[in-house]
Amino acid sequence: MTHRSRKSIALLTLSAFVLASCGGGGGSSTGSNGGPVTVTPTPSPTPTPTGGCGLAARQGFAKAVIDEWYLFPGDVATGVNPASFGNVDAYIDALVAPARALGKDRFFTYITSIAEENAFFASGSSAGFGVRLTYDPSANVVVIAEAYEGAPAIAAGIDRGTRIVAIGTTASNMRTIANIVAAEGTQGITNALGPSDPGVTRILRIQDSAGTRDVTVAKADYSLDPISDRYGAKIISEGGRNYGYLNLRSFISSANPQLRTAFLNFRNQGVTDIIIDFRYNGGGLVSTAELMGDLMGEGRSGLLFSQTVFRPSKAVENDEHRFAPTAESIAPTRIAFIGTGSTASASELVINSMLPYLGTNMTLVGSNTFGKPVGQIALDKAECDDRMRVVAFATANSTGAGNYYNGLAPQISNSCAAGDDLNLPLGDAREASVRAAIDFLATGSCTTRIAEASVGAAAQRSSTRVQAEPEMLVPARPSVAQRELPGLF
Repeated sequence: MTHRSRKSIALLTLSAFVLASCGGGGGSSTGSNGGPVTVTPTPSPTPTPTGGCGLAARQGFAKAVIDEWYLFPGDVATGVNPASFGNVDAYIDALVAPARALGKDRFFTYITSIAEENAFFASGSSAGFGVRLTYDPSANVVVIAEAYEGAPAIAAGIDRGTRIVAIGTTASNMRTIANIVAAEGTQGITNALGPSDPGVTRILRIQDSAGTRDVTVAKADYSLDPISDRYGAKIISEGGRNYGYLNLRSFISSANPQLRTAFLNFRNQGVTDIIIDFRYNGGGLVSTAELMGDLMGEGRSGLLFSQTVFRPSKAVENDEHRFAPTAESIAPTRIAFIGTGSTASASELVINSMLPYLGTNMTLVGSNTFGKPVGQIALDKAECDDRMRVVAFATANSTGAGNYYNGLAPQISNSCAAGDDLNLPLGDAREASVRAAIDFLATGSCTTRIAEASVGAAAQRSSTRVQAEPEMLVPARPSVAQRELPGLF
């Protein structure tokens, strides 16, 4: 991969397998504008993949990419017979199984659709109900964590905090969530919701402030607004001070102009204390993460923001990003990042990269992040609509700190434990994590550190104001959008 194509790197998200239990070697990669960026590996992958789109040819392509680019070449299984596998995914899983056993590659290397991924990274294009779903095992219900504007669910009156208690295709075959989970586990819920295809219709029995009722919702195509018009960017005024609040849903290209607009408003309002809500952000494009750094880089021009490091045989590809402030940039005094176990990848890159510059004037609020200090490049077998996403580089901040496989909370000495209160809107100053973030910005301290939160987890769950972190629902084989947005349906 040439340096010219570096902005095509995507730090993709955690896999469903984790969350559910909580012609030739060249090609193209998704660029920051959603278009193809040429990737020309040097030398060409060995062995040279076979032409065509038969299973053997597709497996050969995947193997060639892993052989040339995989960040952990010493942790690739040898002697794996491709003929023993009936699909490409299973073959890839077998090849990288040693790295997965060591916790280095938690299903980050996979094959996906070029068209589907291009559509998502350009505009958040997806199909479904347009909601993020969590499972509450204590009540045996599904709870909506977030609903997207312009999507079918919100048009049917389903929003954050709404509970789904039963699912069916007709009024006569409704099944309660409790019965589904008892028979099939949480994966049964994703099965009951059906495929993410336009026109797929389900009857959902929901509970909210208006009571219990059945609603019929049909899945449809929609585009994700990466920064919500309802609560995504705002000024929170309290105690005579202004705090900037920004909720970024995903690192996709269409977020870039919205980020510039949000930070320009912060700048114009003189805001330097900010809350960045990444609680459900599973990652995305490095170029958008770098833009976020630039927008928080006033006075830091030329200083090192982040580094990417490839395997030794690809050291020529190693790169760095230095702050390049823009007309919209601010110089943050304090930052409170909100995170959860669904906060991964590009979100973690931004948090980790700001730490050397803010130190104790920065905190992580909520719970520990997922822990993904590595990223993927993409190589395409275009005639088959196959995009191979392979873990190819590690990320680090200006001090060289990376390797946060156990999440970022251990790296942040004054992290602030808080719940995700689904009973209140995102961006609401009363919501548990936003409240803790404001308190930190106002005082510079936290009541309870994330590292200490496990001791009080039972008490936290019993609180009427604070809920325990929800379990996001993810299908066994997620779509591109579901990889980037854990819990999306």
